Amino acid sequence: MSLIAKDSGDGSFTPVPPGMHLARCYRIVDLGTQKSEYQGQIKHLQKVMIQFEVHGEDDKGKALVTNKGEPMSISKNYTLSLAEKATLRKDLQAWRGRDFTPEELRGFELKNILGAWAMISVAKSIGNNGKEYTNIMSVNPVPKQIKSAGLPEGLNKLSLFSIEDPDMELFETFSDGLKSKIKASPEWQSRENAMSKNARSEEHTSELQ
Repeated sequence: MSLIAKDSGDGSFTPVPPGMHLARCYRIVDLGTQKSEYQGQIKHLQKVMIQFEVHGEDDKGKALVTNKGEPMSISKNYTLSLAEKATLRKDLQAWRGRDFTPEELRGFELKNILGAWAMISVAKSIGNNGKEYTNIMSVNPVPKQIKSAGLPEGLNKLSLFSIEDPDMELFETFSDGLKSKIKASPEWQSRENAMSKNARSEEHTSELQ
């Protein structure tokens, strides 16, 4: 299955520090339909997570790596929409440096951004639960000067997770929180129910033979 946008952690996680960072998109995750609340209004919207690996140094010249020596990771969740006011559309247009064509607005394959480099702006914010988070505020193209100097080699394997045709090996690498979010979606539950129904049907057929 393709993820097409249309017009219509755990305790060991190391947060990316605030600032502007060079980053590479390496994973896109279909979250299914999720409950969203904004200004007192509750909506159920199809969501997608875009994940980046970050390359560079902090203000003290220390490499932005985890305890394992790997690039830090940060993600942003979007409503899967290219409507005029959609954040996904705004970020992708800023990142690409141009507006979408009418043809692209009828269906844009998100897999096209896998492996693409960007300059992401990261800032801290306080969530509704009172906890502090680091969030991607903007996604911009990489300046020509940085490109000409040479981009680093990406570490993570490029991957796209779809609920319709899930890569379960990839799914098992997700954090418990991400797994729970995906499993709570009606798309995942519908798939699980269909699989259970088919299994019972096959078992019944086997008993009759």
